[in-house]
Formats: sequence, structure tokens, C-alpha cells
Amino acid sequence: MSQNDEIFARLKQDHDKHRELLDRLLETQGDSEERKSLFEELTKELKGHASAEEQALYSTMMRKPPTTDETRHSVAEHHEIEEALNDLAATDMSSSAWLHKFKDLDHDYRHHIDEEEEEHFPDFATHLDDQDREHMRSVFERRKKEEKDEAEVTPEKKEEAKE
Repeated sequence: MSQNDEIFARLKQDHDKHRELLDRLLETQGDSEERKSLFEELTKELKGHASAEEQALYSTMMRKPPTTDETRHSVAEHHEIEEALNDLAATDMSSSAWLHKFKDLDHDYRHHIDEEEEEHFPDFATHLDDQDREHMRSVFERRKKEEKDEAEVTPEKKEEAKE
């Protein structure tokens, strides 16, 4: 890994942890303590990561016109993922509806991070200078910890969120 790719490698490291948590959650049953615990961990990880990624990477990429559309697309997906997490938190974990919603989230989130890693990150890298990279490294690590510490499991049905 080159120094220039460090921020993207760090983001991918989080994505890999998220994939592992998704896999583990898919193996749980009902409203078990394991499912509750893993879901809380996943929620805090995803919310903290998304907020820090927006503040470090996407705020930088919004200032670069060639990447504005990709950036807006990813940020919109972050909000959809947060809504899905909140909806899951408001759904009975022992119900088939929870598992169905979780599988939808799993599919959507994996699509999102695959798109970031395979398409957006390589494109973004061509538009960054050393100052951008240093800014993103320092902001991401600081904000990730703060955002994860503040992240909460927030039960809110999707239909209620739109009111």
C-alpha cells in the first residue's frame, strides 16, 4: 500500500469489519442476546463510520467538481442505510420481518461499500493531493472515535421517519 492510498485502505479496513459483523448477524436467531449485541455494535460502527467518512472524505470530494455526483450519491446512500438501521431497531428481532429487513440492509450496504471501493475510491484518488490526504487521515480517525461514541440505536419506523 502506498502512502497515497492510506486513507482508502483505512476505510476498507472498516468495511471489512462491517462485512464480518453482517455475516455474524446472519447466523443469529430470534431476539437472542448475541443478535442484540451484534446489532448494537453494527449500528454504532456504521453510523460512526458514515459520519466520519462524510466529514473527512466526502467533504473533501465535494470541493472537486469531477467527483460531486459520486459524492452526493454515496452520502444519500448513507442516509438510506441509517434509516434502515433505525427501522430495524424498531422491529421485533424475533419476527420474520426483522430478518427480511436485515437481509435488505445487508444487500444494500454491501452494494454501497463495493461501489465505494471499486469505483469511487480509485476515481477520488486521482483528484487528491498530499494536503487532502493528510487532512482526511487526521479528520477520519478523530471523528470516527467521537461519532461512534455518540452513535445510538434509534428505533424509528421508516414510515414514521418521513412524517
